[in-house]
Amino acid sequence: MNSEHTEGTPFWRSPIGLALCGFLAIAIFFIALEHRAHLLGLWPLLFLLACGGMHFFMHRGHGGHGHGQLPSNKRGDDER
Repeated sequence: MNSEHTEGTPFWRSPIGLALCGFLAIAIFFIALEHRAHLLGLWPLLFLLACGGMHFFMHRGHGGHGHGQLPSNKRGDDER
């Protein structure tokens, strides 16, 4: 039985990695099945966290809220 790990193969595609992924999937399924009431009680909190996370991460891309603007004296405005 040759169980050498080649450099180009990721761990999760090896036989041990596949067995570990299968075991973790089954364990997560049974834990979720047994603790369904606890998990369903967390949905409102997870929804609020997701909204805050999307707001935080999605505002980075468009330069909104005046962070990308030049100061008024650099634009040629003489008002102070």
